Amino acid sequence: MPKTSKPQELTEVSEAQIAVHWKEEEHYQPSEKFKAQANMRDPHMLERFGLGHFPDCFKEYADMLTWFEPYRTVLDTSDAPFWKWFAGGKINASYNCVDRHLAKYGTKTAFIFVPEPEAEPDVVLTYQDLYARVNEVAVLLRALGLKAGDRVTLHMPMVPELPITMLACARLGVVHSQVFGGFSGQACGSRIQDSGSRVLLTMDSYWRNGALIDHKANADIAVRTAEDLGQHVDKVLVWQRYPGKYSAKTPMVSGRDFFVNDLLKDHTGKKLEPVALPSEGPLFLMYSSGTTGKPKGAQHGIAGYLSYVTATSRWILDIHPEDVYWCMADIGWITGHSYIVYGPLANAATSVLYEGVPTFPDAGRPWRIAERLGVNIFHTAPTAIRMLRKLGPQEPRKYAYHFKSMTTVGEPIEPEAWRWYYDEVGKREAVITDTWWLTETGGFLGTTVPAIHAMKPGSCGPGAPGIHPIIYDETGAEILKGSGKAGNICIRNPWPGIMQTIWGDRDRYIKTYYAKYNKNPRSKDWRDWPFMCGDGAVQAADGYYRILGRIDDVINVAGHRLGTKEIESACLTVPEVAEAAVVPVQDEVKGRVPEVYIALKPGVTPSQDVIDRVIKANEDVIGKIARPKHVYIVPDMPKTRSGKIMRRVLAAISNRRDVGDVTTLANPDVVEQIRIMVQGKDAKATHEALPEDIAKFGQVE
Repeated sequence: MPKTSKPQELTEVSEAQIAVHWKEEEHYQPSEKFKAQANMRDPHMLERFGLGHFPDCFKEYADMLTWFEPYRTVLDTSDAPFWKWFAGGKINASYNCVDRHLAKYGTKTAFIFVPEPEAEPDVVLTYQDLYARVNEVAVLLRALGLKAGDRVTLHMPMVPELPITMLACARLGVVHSQVFGGFSGQACGSRIQDSGSRVLLTMDSYWRNGALIDHKANADIAVRTAEDLGQHVDKVLVWQRYPGKYSAKTPMVSGRDFFVNDLLKDHTGKKLEPVALPSEGPLFLMYSSGTTGKPKGAQHGIAGYLSYVTATSRWILDIHPEDVYWCMADIGWITGHSYIVYGPLANAATSVLYEGVPTFPDAGRPWRIAERLGVNIFHTAPTAIRMLRKLGPQEPRKYAYHFKSMTTVGEPIEPEAWRWYYDEVGKREAVITDTWWLTETGGFLGTTVPAIHAMKPGSCGPGAPGIHPIIYDETGAEILKGSGKAGNICIRNPWPGIMQTIWGDRDRYIKTYYAKYNKNPRSKDWRDWPFMCGDGAVQAADGYYRILGRIDDVINVAGHRLGTKEIESACLTVPEVAEAAVVPVQDEVKGRVPEVYIALKPGVTPSQDVIDRVIKANEDVIGKIARPKHVYIVPDMPKTRSGKIMRRVLAAISNRRDVGDVTTLANPDVVEQIRIMVQGKDAKATHEALPEDIAKFGQVE
């Protein structure tokens, strides 16, 4: 393995760039055993997907699908940057995910549903079962008057009824908008209003952390919120967690609320032919998780999106029909849409669907499930990896599972956490694909092709096949690889998985993703429309990209723009530290300085020694410019229900501001504990506005 090089120390950096002090990490090679069985092991594939072969190279992706009518144009740029992929064809996503597998894989398992209560048996759905249930729900939706182009909102937990409902919508061409089950009723209501949904599909209850949650209560709030915003909901369709039994305390509303299980009795065994839909028709809306402003619905089209997640599931996740694949994300996010539902099913995968939290009843749960079900492909987020490492660093050793490949998704993973994932979870056998992408991109943007590229801790790798990134500074000048400088990462070219537009807001779509680096707003040439991802990044000499986090999450310290991910990564080099969060604080001299919050591994006693070593780690790894103003050891980080650390809340506390509404957090009580620790018991937070850069911090629009 190549030796690591010394950290580069940059002392001068222009306002247009982000200072970078990462050390170069060593490379890890995939095993010969993995390479021999991989779906994609032809290195010439990278040449086929070079810019010189764009866009026709993506015909390979379209060829993985089954078409009712062939497409005429690979990429239609006539309404740039509203790209139309594989235009002129007719296709159906539900058919591609279910029907076409029946002849060969009808008796094969599509989903293994694992309830959170360990005493409850798994529910196994074959492709034949999935076909029957999707058809019945599609017939029901059609009977309610829903047709192609209508929108319905789903607010559902991780249960089989969620993918069944999504596929039933796709069968009809009804556009589904699934809202993460952990979001509040208000968040759901605002998304109902924005999408113009008249039907809400939900569930009475679900298990989380050992409690049966009354989820129906959120439906009432959602309908009320939508009504207040001007959108009437005609019907609320309620799935029952235990069919035939109502498990919520919130009463049903007569004339509006109906149990899906009861309505389906009229449609048992009925079939509905999948509608042949235009390839560029909309498949679903996925709203970004921004905490401020109007919801932003990324609209994804049928053929482009489906081809992209099918190909990347096959080549990057390396899913074969005989594998048992488990993506531990939630279907309520884009990861779940792309890499639990559409991509794996299009490849006839067998997937695990787990209802609850990975640490219930203890940190060994994921590894017990993996061992029992023979999971060999594992896919999760750095948040979950850090949490499992914190609670049970030795747990994976107790179980006899074997992963061939593992994926990380959702945010950059620090090298320390990457190595634990590789050594302990993957047992040094599994390859890791550290993927970088966004809700808006549909599928992976930056990743290694696992049998072709070496792995490198902390780096997502090069661009995915057919993805051609470029890093610009604020002025639009290109930042070259190996320069040690960072800037705004963009993608030079469109790709099939890219969103079609923001639902109902063309201007916002252009302004958010294209306006900054577009030189000619009237151009129909794709070369004039680089896609701005909103992340800072640096490209090493070997071509691998390291993502520094959101551009808004950069701290400007005395003219040096420091990426928070880099500071957090330095904190994690202290062995006692399990999690770290960095926020900007106003400073009279330096403008902004970082403050650090750390949570320790179980059994570690908080001490000044740990704080001192965290400070020293930042000075050693980055330099004195990154010395934190304070380091606070907290009992836990304030987190969303999906496990994301709410840096916005910590920034408000550090800057002596009101934290706002925290009731929707998974652990709201910890916020007051931290506030007292930082501000003192009797301190009064001010309501005056924060400077814009701090106000934006931790809030992706």
